[in-house]
Amino acid sequence: MKPGILAIDVGGTGLKAAVIDDRGQMRSDRQRVSTPHPCPPKLFLDTIAALVKPLPEFDRIAIGFPGVVRDGRVITAPNLGTEDWAGFALAPALSKRLGGAPVRMVNDAEMQGLALVDGSGLELVVTLGTGVGTALLQDGVPAPHLELAHHPLSKGGKTYDEYLGNVAYEKIGKKRWNKRVKRMLEVLEILLHPDRIHISGGNAKRIDFELPKGVTIASNDAGIEGGAALWRKPAAKRPAARRAAARS
Repeated sequence: MKPGILAIDVGGTGLKAAVIDDRGQMRSDRQRVSTPHPCPPKLFLDTIAALVKPLPEFDRIAIGFPGVVRDGRVITAPNLGTEDWAGFALAPALSKRLGGAPVRMVNDAEMQGLALVDGSGLELVVTLGTGVGTALLQDGVPAPHLELAHHPLSKGGKTYDEYLGNVAYEKIGKKRWNKRVKRMLEVLEILLHPDRIHISGGNAKRIDFELPKGVTIASNDAGIEGGAALWRKPAAKRPAARRAAARS
């Protein structure tokens, strides 16, 4: 049997990993540990190495990371500590730590989206957990990542993270938090007019109102399953390769 894909879903609360096949089906039980806080890169790599040790053989790695990532490098990591992470080349470091398997990395909401979307029209994925993640996909292809989580949402200037993240939920309670989720969906409809919205993340289960047409709650396992779709995409060209292509 061909070795599988090690899929890693990085969250502000938990780190999850499993080995999946090319269709996104589980070849192993999902492993989970709490995310250390603080979580600088070295501790992260140590924790991931221990997390995946019991898993079966793999020959590729897919990782969904909560922040802006580009060309295998972390740009922002708001839930893990941007001051520790900014500029860190996570993809090659993870490959080296885990035996040299190639790594593809995207934002964690985008990896969920690759497993959730229907693949037609404009689809939005929203993850509700430690913070709020978003991914926009057109006909199944992720658009350039937008950090909506750090854009003001409330009249008082609170961002999506501050308004709807886990800290807010614990502070204001389920009833008020659900009113805020309704408000978020109204704003996203005005802003993007998506054909469908898929809501995932650990706090999605706390939604208790009737969702608008075209809005569904999805499995949180998509953060793992999307790793297969990530490997069905062609690898992005490196910057030098893109410049060479432009000159030819």
